Amino acid sequence: MPKSINTPSNTQNAATNAPTPFKAGISVLAPSLSPKPFMLLNDPHGLRDLLAISFEGSYFYYDKNGYLVRSDSTETDDFQPSLFHNTPANRQAIATLLGAGKPAPLVIDTTDDNDQEIIMLSAFNMKSFACDIKHAADTLDDIAQVLGLIHYEKVESFTAKSLARLAHESANTWSELFYLSLDNINETLAKTSYGKAGE
Repeated sequence: MPKSINTPSNTQNAATNAPTPFKAGISVLAPSLSPKPFMLLNDPHGLRDLLAISFEGSYFYYDKNGYLVRSDSTETDDFQPSLFHNTPANRQAIATLLGAGKPAPLVIDTTDDNDQEIIMLSAFNMKSFACDIKHAADTLDDIAQVLGLIHYEKVESFTAKSLARLAHESANTWSELFYLSLDNINETLAKTSYGKAGE
């Protein structure tokens, strides 16, 4: 079952009081790159036993303790970690240090352990897609009822023609809207190994 909450706020190992190691698949903060959270990945090239973040077309590599590892090295030469667990306290602290005035956005992780690629989608876009699907479903339900009335001859023939025309126009309108949405989704999917929908 997918996870539906943020990374736990407890980032200390209770037994040793040491920071919890980082691992692929969790949301992290890398304030030297961006105030926005990132999804931590295994080395996408599989060349080193390191974790990675994708940012502006490049990969940045880290060890399990969150220290930056240069691309030409296998070990860190940093003295401070560059990664932080994505918790409310860490977001607020980073926002305060950077003078942002507000914490980074809440990340709701719906991935599971089998996911190899992850797309981060804003809540605004998700809400927009959900509203489109709801309106389209309502329209299809209306069209089904209209076709039922016509099939069982519950309306006069001239009324049936008008209803069929309205149903046709509604179906065409939603078809065009969905194809526009599909273009936007496919633009993102094209960057993954899954490729565009319908290909």
